[in-house]
Amino acid sequence: MSKPETPAAAANFLRPIVQTDLESGKHAKIITRFPPEPNGYLHIGHAKSICLNFGLAREFGGECNLRFDDTNPAKEDQEYIDAIQSDVRWLGFEWSGPVHYASDYFPQLHDWAIELIKAGKAYVCHLSPDEAREYRGTLTEPGKNSPYRERSVEENLDLFARMKAGEFADGACVLRAKIDMAAPNMNLRDPILYRIRHAHHHQTGDQWCIYPSYDFTHGQSDALEGITHSICTLEFEDHRPLYEWFLDNLPVPSKPRQYEFARLNLNYTITSKRKLKQLVDEGHVSGWDDPRMSTLSGYRRRGYTPASIRHFCDLIGVNRAGGVVDIGMLEFAIREDLDANASRAMCVLKPLKVVITNYPEGQVELLELARHPKQDMGVRALPFAREIYIDAGDYEENPPKGYKRLEPNGEVRLRGSYVIRADEAIKDAEGNIVELRCSYDPATLGKNPEGRKVKGVIHWVPVEGSLECEVRLYDRLFKSANPEKTEDGGSFLDNINPDSLVVLTGCRAEPSLAQAQPEDRFQFEREGYFTADLKDSKPGAPVFNRTVTLRDSWGQS
Repeated sequence: MSKPETPAAAANFLRPIVQTDLESGKHAKIITRFPPEPNGYLHIGHAKSICLNFGLAREFGGECNLRFDDTNPAKEDQEYIDAIQSDVRWLGFEWSGPVHYASDYFPQLHDWAIELIKAGKAYVCHLSPDEAREYRGTLTEPGKNSPYRERSVEENLDLFARMKAGEFADGACVLRAKIDMAAPNMNLRDPILYRIRHAHHHQTGDQWCIYPSYDFTHGQSDALEGITHSICTLEFEDHRPLYEWFLDNLPVPSKPRQYEFARLNLNYTITSKRKLKQLVDEGHVSGWDDPRMSTLSGYRRRGYTPASIRHFCDLIGVNRAGGVVDIGMLEFAIREDLDANASRAMCVLKPLKVVITNYPEGQVELLELARHPKQDMGVRALPFAREIYIDAGDYEENPPKGYKRLEPNGEVRLRGSYVIRADEAIKDAEGNIVELRCSYDPATLGKNPEGRKVKGVIHWVPVEGSLECEVRLYDRLFKSANPEKTEDGGSFLDNINPDSLVVLTGCRAEPSLAQAQPEDRFQFEREGYFTADLKDSKPGAPVFNRTVTLRDSWGQS
């Protein structure tokens, strides 16, 4: 199969909207924002939003804010805030000005809530959660007014003040907007503005025991920051009328416009933060940055590059159609990047000792091999001596048809070195091959002499000077393209791939890898693309993660 051509970036329906708004003078400068909730680590779906919001601002000379929508202190943590900032910067973007927090606007949101109460557009409701669901109605039936809906302004002001003062327990009551309990859009059926939560907040401490809802916070935060294009995923499309109702009924300094795009759905992948947290909490993975996770920190540790993820986001484009993206497309993007930029090296994953019987004992040649076949990355020195390691899979006593590696009395070329012939296999008491005795042809260094043919080329490392290392073979975390779906209606956990991580110890790497730094990336010839682990690898004692295999299954015919 031939290598596919690099596809062009897909369409982004928001780009012409922004361009028209600027050309018409509707906006002198665009201001976007990336507004994560700090209740987990960012995943590949967030990467699409980051590239979209920061990318539009960068392309059109605007600004993009980073704002944490931190309205639920019970699920938020400073660890997540720090990780999110690190991931945004790693992906190659920088936000405008300081980091923003929705909690920065809590005083203003509180004052606006009081304005709604005074205008008769908000009330304190004591319905229990179960009662509230019953009163809310269904998609086909209108809801019923709460029995507390017609409280006086004075009573609502008093009750809301007592909520803020901490007189009520969690869940005892809420502040709701008074809109329309018969509205076809259920988001307009008197939505919650404030809940009681006696919880310590990572930014405001114990200053508040009432917290605004996401819907009440989000649009007003956009307005306070002067956001021109409030870009979110399609699940918020039904929330847009409520977003606009708040802007129309409050004295906000600006009126942003909300636009929705299709979220990223990637097969073989889970992006629910709740389920990702479950994987971490229950020990199915080693942490949020486990290289099998769909988090950006996991992809980074596995060896994915920021450029490859940005390129992937360009390939999938921005539209409203939705659908599921093949994970092979993401693997294609990283493979293409590493093929062009990763240094070549050799590492034997399952070492088999080879003694070259006719090579002089004590003699060592320093061979020079290019670090990259096309890029000018210099050369690496590789000592060649009487004893080397090859991969155990590169010798077969009874080879299948089409086999192009070593077999009894067969020849093969060692990468960048000589042609050798397999003369004898040494076996242990159980019949396992533990050593090969081979001979080499000293006239075959470099190009083959005219007319000389060998079946194939294999990789190798010297016994003396090679580096013992650990290699972690990562595969997809889930064995099913749709991890959420199981035959018996079980949990997504039932679809975990038991072979998603295979750890190989005793591997042997060429000497040039002794100084590999964490996050250095290599193509191990014939094995795949590997990265020195961000946490566990160190010079002299490397640990390599398989980033992606050499085989490309996407975009080929």
